[in-house]
Amino acid sequence: MQASPNTVDPAEVAKFEAMAAEWWDPAGKFKPLHMLNPCRLDYITAQIAGEFDRDLTADRPFEGLRILDIGCGGGLLSEPMARLGADVVGADAAEGNIPVARVHASQSGLDIDYRHTTAEALADAGEQFDAVLNMEVVEHVADPLAYLSACKSLLKPGGLHICSTINRNSKSYMVAIVGAEVVMRWLPRGTHEWSKFITPDELFDLLRRAGLTPVDRKGFVFNPVTWGWSLSARDLSVNYVTASTRP
Repeated sequence: MQASPNTVDPAEVAKFEAMAAEWWDPAGKFKPLHMLNPCRLDYITAQIAGEFDRDLTADRPFEGLRILDIGCGGGLLSEPMARLGADVVGADAAEGNIPVARVHASQSGLDIDYRHTTAEALADAGEQFDAVLNMEVVEHVADPLAYLSACKSLLKPGGLHICSTINRNSKSYMVAIVGAEVVMRWLPRGTHEWSKFITPDELFDLLRRAGLTPVDRKGFVFNPVTWGWSLSARDLSVNYVTASTRP
């Protein structure tokens, strides 16, 4: 079998390697993700429950589902999925993230299969999942189409792909780069490159070209008054999330 192209950008991986030890510090460099995580989880759990007819009020509603968290970092999404009963594989190209994730899962009493690997390597190995969580990763890879194609091949037919990223416009530059990196200093300068941001229409086009069927998209909107995040059907101007399926 011909190996898939490697879409990992070493410079991007190095950025997150340098921050690995801070994944579970809610006041550290990943503070924005800790703040966003409840909103992300609301969307993810609702989409998975709807696609696979699961009752979120049940004790372990995702029992029997195999879920891949690609770009898992320290496990901020992998751990909730495991608590909901899923068989979770957490994968990250940044090797330093994996020991952090493993230690925290162990301390939390969770059995999660964390691996230092890539979407392409998993696809070449023939791995298959019911759902792939692809959150805040696509704007960091060298070839988004090749990367999304690898994610598609990791899904079983009828599987669900959830992908979030950042829109590309003047507002996203001011909020995600100037605001988060320069003014608030939530992230180190250079964490994001505005030119790599992807508009919702561009992402839908990439998903279709990768062989997926887009079925939904919503915005993640930050309210500076309540200091919290919410989902929006209309405002996709900065952070947003999509759901698509493999036919």
